[in-house]
Amino acid sequence: MTLTKADLVQQVYRNHQELTKAEAVASVEAILRLVKESLISGSDVLISGFGKFNIRDKKSRKGRNPQTGDDLILDARRVVTFKPSGTLRDRINGD
Repeated sequence: MTLTKADLVQQVYRNHQELTKAEAVASVEAILRLVKESLISGSDVLISGFGKFNIRDKKSRKGRNPQTGDDLILDARRVVTFKPSGTLRDRINGD
């Protein structure tokens, strides 16, 4: 099962009875906006007990078009990586 943004909003709304549905939506949107803005600016995002999102620069590299078999060069790019915290990793592995 995939956890969607709508699922997150629903959980925030259920767990915080004092919030309206619109406030729950605004809260989730605000957190996601802050994470996106930080990553876009090149900053890492560390959420204690959860993990760390960071930006990695990948160099250009050789690739191949799978349909034609032609060689090509893939452009350099930036990617987001995630490293779970030790606590989360242990809980996932049942330790």
